[in-house]
Amino acid sequence: MAGSRSSGPLILAVDDEEKILRFIRMNLELEGFHVISATSGLEALQRVRTAFPDLVLLDVMMPEMDGFETLRLLRDFSDVPVIMLTVRSDEEDIVRGLELGADDYVTKPFSVRELTSRIRAVLRRQKPFLPPEAAILKIDDYLSVDYNLKEAIVGGKRVKLRPTEFRLLALLIENAGWVVPHETLLAKVWGPEYREETNYLRLYVTYLRQKIEPDPSNPRYILTERGVGYRFVDFRHPQEERTSQ
Repeated sequence: MAGSRSSGPLILAVDDEEKILRFIRMNLELEGFHVISATSGLEALQRVRTAFPDLVLLDVMMPEMDGFETLRLLRDFSDVPVIMLTVRSDEEDIVRGLELGADDYVTKPFSVRELTSRIRAVLRRQKPFLPPEAAILKIDDYLSVDYNLKEAIVGGKRVKLRPTEFRLLALLIENAGWVVPHETLLAKVWGPEYREETNYLRLYVTYLRQKIEPDPSNPRYILTERGVGYRFVDFRHPQEERTSQ
């Protein structure tokens, strides 16, 4: 049965509990995914290197090497999307996972509908972003954006952006000069399932500012409209001020 669905996205499920792996495999294969598994962090790293999955479901609470350490080592050699699975929903754990490079976080127990929805949303975010007419868009003498390589050019140096960081930056630039509401950014960058996940948006704006701003504590490009959303400076019409979308 699994073999007949091998043309679908390949998911690597990592958990030390076999019953959880069976639950994930059975339900995701019914949804058209192909699922392989690992029962430890070390095995997960090996499988990523050999199987090249489209996405990894990574349990946090594993013996010997937990999910955080596994993710840290994984990010040394792979940008594969990762969804963390955990019985804990503490914001500190969520922040830690996202800072290490996780793309999303699902708390156990989870429904099949929630899990598949999150997987599809993360996979959608990996699709290529259509560049503007110019592959490299110059904002000013300090900042440019390379749409082909998904990099920022900051003070003459290239800075790699994660897929989600790039999509967020591209959306803000597309609406330069306009305030883009929190809900709109979340829906268009993460997916409609994420409209209430303002902590994700706050974290990724912080990441972007740390990468592209001359002084992240006093941003030049990504401006906060408190209680509403964010606005990228209007570099096309610098004399105009726009306060709503």
